[in-house]
Amino acid sequence: MSATTVTDEPPTTAASPVTRHQDRSAPATTRTVIEPRSGWQLVDFAQLWRYRELLGFLAWRDVKVRYKQTVLGAMWAVLQPVLTMLVFTIFFGRFGGMSHNVEGAYPIFVFAALLPWQLFATAVTQAGQSLITSNNLISKVYFPRLIIPFSSVGTGIVDFAVSLLVMFAMMAWYRVPFGPWLALVPVFFVGTVLTSLGVGTLLAALVIAYRDFRYVLTFLVQIWMFASPVAYPLSVVPEKYRLWYALNPMVGMISGFRSALLGEPLPWGCVAVSTAAMLASVFVGLLYFRRSERRFADII
Repeated sequence: MSATTVTDEPPTTAASPVTRHQDRSAPATTRTVIEPRSGWQLVDFAQLWRYRELLGFLAWRDVKVRYKQTVLGAMWAVLQPVLTMLVFTIFFGRFGGMSHNVEGAYPIFVFAALLPWQLFATAVTQAGQSLITSNNLISKVYFPRLIIPFSSVGTGIVDFAVSLLVMFAMMAWYRVPFGPWLALVPVFFVGTVLTSLGVGTLLAALVIAYRDFRYVLTFLVQIWMFASPVAYPLSVVPEKYRLWYALNPMVGMISGFRSALLGEPLPWGCVAVSTAAMLASVFVGLLYFRRSERRFADII
């Protein structure tokens, strides 16, 4: 959607058969015309920049609401991946024997994958439900609707930043060297954020149109985790299926993030396929969101 401001000048009056002048005593009125965007532009970045303060406000609101009236507050950002790591270490690493397929300590192997995964899972879950929870705002005030799912990613980023400090402490404990591969961590972080935005905006629009997705969302995220190399290494997937497996964009993001932190060889083929899948998810998500947003206020 786009907004256009139109200024209505006061009407002209006839002073004589030859000359005409405008009556400047009548005030001009301003109308804001809201209409669908034309063309193939998926994101109006100039408009998003004008509303950047609203984007920051909504992101900070989501962070405060997430930890409001909790005893531990932001410590939940640490406890959730740590407890998940312990469960995976016991059941997958020890009982399932998955630790034998991993070089080095299995706990830090899992925790390195949980960082991008928790960012993705939190962002997608929050973004998928964001339009429903902001229905009053959508139906009463105009602003770029993309701001709502985009701001939902902020909660996952805050949790990620806190958990990353724990990851660095674990690397020091397990004596994992801080090598030059760490320079790639921001690259895979951005890739994870973009994947979250693509999937989150798509699900946000689908939840508005088909309320079934609201109940499928949590289940979908859980299934997606087991379809991603969080508790197991990429090597357990047969090589002939590995590139097909990398069509899941989180495969390349998780594997690349883990390799960058632990100094392991990067699976370039899987990273390339997952990057292409990530870009496709962003394109499809933004395209469907743009085509659907004109009906949000009517069907919400």
